[in-house]
Amino acid sequence: MRQKSNHIVIVTSEFPPQPGGIGNHAYNLALHLYKTGCSVKVIADQRSEKGEEEIIFDESLPFSINRIKRYNWRFLMYLKRILITFISFKKASTVIATGKFSLWNVAFCSLFFNNRTIAVVHGSEVNFKPFVLRKAINIALKKMNKIVAVSNYTKSLIQVNREVIVIPNGIDLLKWNIEISSDKSLKGNPVLTTVGRVSSRKGQLNVIKLLPDLLSQFPEIHYHCVGIPTEAENFNKVAEDLGVLKHITFHGSVDADILKQILKKTDIFIMLSAESRTGDVEGFGIAILEANTFGVPAIGTKGCGIEDAIDNYKSGILIDNNALKLKEAVGDILENKDDYQKSSISWAQKHSWNKIINMYLTLIQY
Repeated sequence: MRQKSNHIVIVTSEFPPQPGGIGNHAYNLALHLYKTGCSVKVIADQRSEKGEEEIIFDESLPFSINRIKRYNWRFLMYLKRILITFISFKKASTVIATGKFSLWNVAFCSLFFNNRTIAVVHGSEVNFKPFVLRKAINIALKKMNKIVAVSNYTKSLIQVNREVIVIPNGIDLLKWNIEISSDKSLKGNPVLTTVGRVSSRKGQLNVIKLLPDLLSQFPEIHYHCVGIPTEAENFNKVAEDLGVLKHITFHGSVDADILKQILKKTDIFIMLSAESRTGDVEGFGIAILEANTFGVPAIGTKGCGIEDAIDNYKSGILIDNNALKLKEAVGDILENKDDYQKSSISWAQKHSWNKIINMYLTLIQY
């Protein structure tokens, strides 16, 4: 029986069908809260030009969603988002804010209500370089009843004197355990893959710069990059200068079936993430768990949220960003492939949303 007393409003800066880690998290949080018997409403922006993609996607959702129409004058979107959030507070038992503007929005509306409020912090929201933005986020977080960080690294970035609860990102195992054909062939032996927007933060450039050293030990290695090719042109030039261009393939954005086929043919998932100039950081690295479901171990950098996404020397290896450590990690995984495959699958299963959602329910029902 659906518990109407738990009426949850999730205010998010991202939401599918457009890509983004915050949106992926918000979608799964909404879906699995709904499955536990909560009444759920999502407030999110229209991010496509005409909104047609969102209309089709939203019709498939079992919970309600209020999309903020896209305007040329962006401040109109902000005003409308605040107004709809304010109205939604009246019927909500708990309001969850996820994403930068959502934190400010919910904190402001909470001044007029006594609803339970929960902030979900992913990383970049609490790592702004300008002092004014950092101060504004801290003020917003102090207004929240509970603060959740998606990793211990993200928790370390939060600068408010409040309890912060770490709840890791989850994965929908039903979505990723579906049997698919794996006829797709990929260049390389071994095959390295990164999934995510091609950008400085996701770390593709770091891998490219280390490829010359990797090729000295693994001459048939090939690096596959899957995701929106934001900085692919610049990275291609670097690869050409280094003489490794023929060992790299940029696939661009692909559909879910193609992505699964690529992951099934991957030997090692790699994510050498780095902080961007603006303070954008990797808060967790959900793509690592998605690869793990296929038994693909991962190599990731220390000093970011990836540390929580990898069970070191079990589901993968955490390294400092240098050629020697990367060569050692690739060699160790290839030599012990069966053990890493089994541990990767087990690690992904521990992060099932069916388990993660219970941690959120504990906060909602306190």
